[in-house]
Amino acid sequence: MRIAVQEQEFDLGAESNAFADRDTANGAIVTFTGVVRDLAKGNLDRMEIEHYPGMTERAITKIAEEARARWSLGDVLVIHRYGRLVPGDRIMMVATAAPHRKDAFEAAEYLMDYLKSRAPFWKKEITTSGAEWVAAKDEDEDALTRW
Repeated sequence: MRIAVQEQEFDLGAESNAFADRDTANGAIVTFTGVVRDLAKGNLDRMEIEHYPGMTERAITKIAEEARARWSLGDVLVIHRYGRLVPGDRIMMVATAAPHRKDAFEAAEYLMDYLKSRAPFWKKEITTSGAEWVAAKDEDEDALTRW
């Protein structure tokens, strides 16, 4: 299991390949990559993401350990960036490996839902009209009820 909270960009292909090559006992690998998207108005200049080092890694590790306890996973990878990101930048990656696809898919969805609503990151959107902190969304909280 690897958890990385980092400012620098990550190479999606290299990370996916390295993850897939770590263990041949897994028959399923699921990856998800989140990308900073522009706002509907098309005026997002950048997003700034803050976190508390140490606390954030511990929280993500706990979520990943819960996924490993719940599903038959061979491996888990979570990469989440912080700092200044612009539309099109990769913001995060989740990868799960399991002997069978159902566990890999469900665990990946679980991790994404919990990262979206429980990981301690603070996001600010800077637009051409000013800056605003991103508030929690009801649908993100509602997604947790299925787990």
